[in-house]
Amino acid sequence: METNRSDTTADRTDASELADQTDRTHSGEPSDGDDGVRVWLVERTYGDDELNIVILVYATEDGRRYHRRERALTSFGGPARETKASLTVPPNSLGTVDDPATRERYAEEAERMAAKHDPEDSV
Repeated sequence: METNRSDTTADRTDASELADQTDRTHSGEPSDGDDGVRVWLVERTYGDDELNIVILVYATEDGRRYHRRERALTSFGGPARETKASLTVPPNSLGTVDDPATRERYAEEAERMAAKHDPEDSV
């Protein structure tokens, strides 16, 4: 999987800064005038070199595109820093998932999250 622009903008992008737009197609493409793409939480891991960093990966329901955020463990307290089941992100904040196995895993998890949670649910 290649890195993408969202890796470098992760600290500047916050879910509270993005408008909630819930009308999306299953591919995660914007629908009818929307300027964001719906992505679902598919992976939560610790950073390799810094154990106090949590890496959140969100993906479109087809698993083809992803958005990555890095957060310090200390930032998970309080309602302002809740981890949402889904985000709406600008298209230029998405990377492409090149590995077929990863794409399939992301698609399965995104579909599961979409079926189980409302976009604004905290997970």
